[in-house]
Parts: sequence; structure tokens; C-alpha cells
Amino acid sequence: MSRNQKLATWLVLGLPIAALSLWAIADNARLYFTTLLNSLTLASLYFLVASGFTLVFGLMRNVNLAHGSLYLFGAYVGWMVGEQTGSWVLAVVAGFLSAAVVGLLLQVVIFRHMQGQDLRQTLVTIGIAIVLADLMLWIWGAEIYTFDPPAWIYGSTALPLVEKFPTYRIAVLVGAIAIGLGLWWFLARTRVGMMIRAGVDDRGMLAASGINVQLVFAVTFAIGAGMAGLAGVVGGSALSISPGEDTRYLLASLVVVIVGGMGSVGGAAIGALLIGLAEQFGLAYAPTYSVVFTFVIMVLALAFRPRGIMGRPA
Repeated sequence: MSRNQKLATWLVLGLPIAALSLWAIADNARLYFTTLLNSLTLASLYFLVASGFTLVFGLMRNVNLAHGSLYLFGAYVGWMVGEQTGSWVLAVVAGFLSAAVVGLLLQVVIFRHMQGQDLRQTLVTIGIAIVLADLMLWIWGAEIYTFDPPAWIYGSTALPLVEKFPTYRIAVLVGAIAIGLGLWWFLARTRVGMMIRAGVDDRGMLAASGINVQLVFAVTFAIGAGMAGLAGVVGGSALSISPGEDTRYLLASLVVVIVGGMGSVGGAAIGALLIGLAEQFGLAYAPTYSVVFTFVIMVLALAFRPRGIMGRPA
């Protein structure tokens, strides 16, 4: 696609969106900007889940369809620790570590023996997700759990145009930006990050250089799984913890990675932003068709950019 064609595509897509935005602002500015903030905070949560998924699926080419189960498991463990200790920070740490341990077991026991076998990985992890969902339903029941965020970010903050907005959601947005920058730095600027990328491109050459490839991949998988558990606690504080959330966030992660591009932290951020905007603005302005907008974005991405917005060839 030439530069002029790209410009024309952006104009075709951008002008109607800009026109609709101006109409929405003129009609009800408070609703528009409240919806925009809700979109950004939902996108932050989706990014936290999808960033771990893009590490495992995008970089390592491991199809882990139990990723949503790791989200829900980390949320439940974090809730238990938070209830026992009264510390939200310890709940976040527990959610991250518990999901990281389960992810590490998945890598060592299953994925290291199925490298490159996408269909087997898909079928096995679907089975694992079903078993984990039933086990969590047996242990924690079908109740809906919630817990309060820490006192220093509890309450609301006065903002222009929207008046009051939950402080916790603003903190989630800031935290997601910080984590995204940290992940980008880890993958692009550290020795371990370079080893991960080298192992994905040519694991034989990396092994020949004396690096323990299985250890590098196990650490990467643990980090990706831990991010899902961390997001579970964050999401449980902002929304709730209940059966079915595992499927919801697995599908969200898949769509985000498809739209943004596999293996790209920046792509995961862009994909999460687009999906968050589509969901929240759809609910606010066209609730009957809100579900359709997400899939329209995915179809357009597959049609015009099959590798995703910031994806690269496998």
C-alpha cells in the first residue's frame, strides 16, 4: 500500500469518526468525556491482561487458551489474601505470583513438549481451561466477590467536564501506562529481553551460544501468566470477580492481539484502546449494537492488516 493510499484510508476512517465525535460533544459533552474516560480505564484493564497474552502467544508462539483462567485464578487468590490481610498490595502480589506459578507449571509440563504444535496446544489448553473453571466454581462457588481498593485511591476526583470520576480508575490508567513502558523497556533494552527475542527468531542459535533456552522461555511464560493474575486483582477491584470472567477476558485478549499485532507491547496497547473505545461508546450511544463494533474492528484489521497494526512476519 502506497503512502497516498494509506493517507486516503486514514481519511476515510478518520473523518466520519471526527464528525460523530463533534456531534456527540455538542449534544452532551459530559456524557462524551465520561464515556471516553471509561473507555481508557477499560482499555487499561484489557491491556494488562493482553500484555501477558502477547508475550506468550505473540513472542513465544504458544497458544495458551487457559490465559483467561489464569486471570480468574489470580483474582480469586488475591481476594482471599486481601480478605485475610486487609492489604490490597499483598492481594496484587499474591494474584501475580499464584498465576505465575501455574503458568510456569504449564510451560514446564506441557508447552515445552509441544513446541510448534499449535493444534495440540489449542486443544490441551481448552481442556485445562474447562477443568480450571470447574475447580474454581467448586472452591469459590458462583458468588460474586468484590474488594475495595486501597484507601489512598478510594473515592472520586474532580475533573473538568465530567465533574467526578473514580480515583481508582485513574490510578489503573496510570499504572497500565507505567507497566506498558516497563514491558517495552524489558523486551527492547535488557539482556533478558534480547535473549527472549533471539530465542523466538532462532532458538537453535541461542542454545548454541550457551543460553538455557528452556529457562528463558519458562521465565517469559511465568511473567505473562503473572500479568493475567495481576490484572485479575485490578479488575476485581474495579468491577467484580465471578464465574465467566475467564472467558470474557480470554476473548478480549485474543481480539486485542489480533488487532494490535502479535508480539508487540505497543500493538497490545493500541488494540486494547480501540476495543475499549468500541465497547464503551457502543454501550453509551448504540447499546443494541455495541457487541458488533468490536468484531467490526477485528474484521477490518484482518482484511487490511492481517498481521495486526504493529505486527511483524512470524
